[in-house]
Amino acid sequence: MADREQTSVLSQQLLLSVAEQLKLPLLQLARQAEIGQLTKKPDLQAMQATADTALRMLDNYVLGVRMALDQYQLELEPVSVSAVLYDSGQELSRLARNYGVDLELHIGGRFGTVMANRVGLQSALVSLGAALIEALPALEQPQLKLQLATHRCRYGIVAGLYTDTQQLTTEALRHGRQLMGGSRQPLMDVTHTAGAGVFIADSILKAMQLKLQVSRHNGLFGLGTVLLPNHQMQLV
Repeated sequence: MADREQTSVLSQQLLLSVAEQLKLPLLQLARQAEIGQLTKKPDLQAMQATADTALRMLDNYVLGVRMALDQYQLELEPVSVSAVLYDSGQELSRLARNYGVDLELHIGGRFGTVMANRVGLQSALVSLGAALIEALPALEQPQLKLQLATHRCRYGIVAGLYTDTQQLTTEALRHGRQLMGGSRQPLMDVTHTAGAGVFIADSILKAMQLKLQVSRHNGLFGLGTVLLPNHQMQLV
């Protein structure tokens, strides 16, 4: 009962973060509509991308809450991490173009499958990616690049998103978790927004018995999770 009450409190805090985050796309849609009225040439593609991003964030939030409250049947299956990263990149491509961010896919070797919930893993990565894409322009990086990458570590196979910014630290993530729901900018060193995508990903991964953590890859800084290889499938 105590665990369920704690989950409910965290869900409420996450909802506050999502509500704060939704102000950004709604404001963007209002401005895009205003410009369209003035120029008589509304940018429908940009408006659709903004709306799709907001809807996807809501879908991922609902998924995370349902998984945390055991209302979602968590089915594990053999999953190709590289395929999930590729599909996540495809989902994020239009948002990245709108923000002038160059998306890259880096597969650091040939790996077997891992046992995971594919929908949950992809939703977590897309949520992370959207949050970082929105954060990068304000961080004044010389190049706006975001890398979706996987590599092997001593504990398993890492899947994450990486960039040049050194603001992605363990301390920043820990502090953001403490401030979630109580601050408009809980990840103030990383993003000027509410950073809801990071916390949505955190919630989804927790429901999958995984952990969101700060990661390094090829000299880049990022956020990712460690997945256990599917040894049973490899032995067949």
